Amino acid sequence: QVQLVESGGGSVQTGGSLRLSCAASTNINSFVCLGWFRQAPGKEREGVAGIDRTSRTNYADSVKGRFTISQDNAKNTLYLQMNSLKPEDTAMYYCAVSYGRCPGVPARGAMYYWGRGTQVNISS
Repeated sequence: QVQLVESGGGSVQTGGSLRLSCAASTNINSFVCLGWFRQAPGKEREGVAGIDRTSRTNYADSVKGRFTISQDNAKNTLYLQMNSLKPEDTAMYYCAVSYGRCPGVPARGAMYYWGRGTQVNISS
């Protein structure tokens, strides 16, 4: 069973930055698609960013130019650098992985393993 553990969430003011990490219990090169999702209260979980085995990245329009997804294969860790944070970025953030392709921003239904999430709160 693959385990994913997110960390790095917290509370910051508008304009601040956070770096989320997602540590995997196995070699992340096993997966074709890795992604970050978020879910705000009362809203559906949405894809934020994805990266595939070729290191191609895709981002939701709402975070383009502000968020950067990356991975460190030696550490089996996925990252999400979040800059210029806005109150609307407040949500629980989850990492997820899949054995299938992610031609764009990953879709929730396409992911196979999920972490439990880390909370991000942005105050105005």
